[in-house]
Amino acid sequence: MNVFAFSTPRRPEWRWRIVNYAGEIIEESEATFPSIASAVAEGAKRLQSMDTVDRSTRPSPYVRQPSYPRTR
Repeated sequence: MNVFAFSTPRRPEWRWRIVNYAGEIIEESEATFPSIASAVAEGAKRLQSMDTVDRSTRPSPYVRQPSYPRTR
């Protein structure tokens, strides 16, 4: 699993988010942090305390997407 920090224009403070290897959100902080470093550090602490194993897999970039007829 991975931890990253994010902010949005409506909420410019930093928050952390834990995602699995398939890109699914596992957990997100409700607390805000003044810097990206402090948000990631707190998220990493939370990830260590979760005691879970991520068995998900990333979507393959080589999976063929459905083809659609081209229009001119």
